[in-house]
Formats: sequence, C-alpha cells, structure tokens
Amino acid sequence: MAFEHEKRQALRILEAIEGGSSSASASSQLLEDADPTLVYFIFTWLREHYTNHPAAEGVIGRIVEICSTYPAVTRQVKEGESDAVVTWFEETHSYRELDSKEFIDIVVEKLEG
Repeated sequence: MAFEHEKRQALRILEAIEGGSSSASASSQLLEDADPTLVYFIFTWLREHYTNHPAAEGVIGRIVEICSTYPAVTRQVKEGESDAVVTWFEETHSYRELDSKEFIDIVVEKLEG
C-alpha cells in the first residue's frame, strides 16, 4: 500500500489526541509538523465522532487545550479548512461513517496522491 508511513503518523496523531496518551505540548509538536489540511481533518473527525459521546469532554477538552495554548495549530486548522480536498471529502464522505483507520487511509491517499 502507498503512503504507509504517512498513514501511521497521521493515525498516531489522531489516536494520541483521542486517547490522551500524549500531552498537549507533544501533540502540538506533531500537529505543527503536519499538513494543515490533515490537522483540520483530524480535529473535524474527532469533533464529529465525539459529539454526544460519553468521552466527549476529554477528547474535545484536549482539542480546546491544544488550540488555546498553541495558536499555530489553530492557524493550521483554519488554513486546512479552505483546501479543495476538504470540499471533495465532505461532498463524498461522512466523518461519522468512517472509523479512524478508514478515515486516515482516505485522507492521506488523497493528500499525498
């Protein structure tokens, strides 16, 4: 499969925020090194999946902490939101219908391809 390294890295970032396995500082470092569109996608997938979820407070809280403490990440999210790949994805897919691995496979293939 193509882009396996990139997919593993992207999934690692998503899962670190989702599970709280890394600090806001460590997560921000990973995010700041990532493509802004990928950062937007990861945050949006997490927000969509954790709306009305028992673990929402923790996951959304980590996103808020990262964005409020590290404004560079917030700028990346805003920059990534305007990418044409986001429009394509949102017209053809649903964040909620994809598990994290399926989601990362699709977006990384599109971003890197």
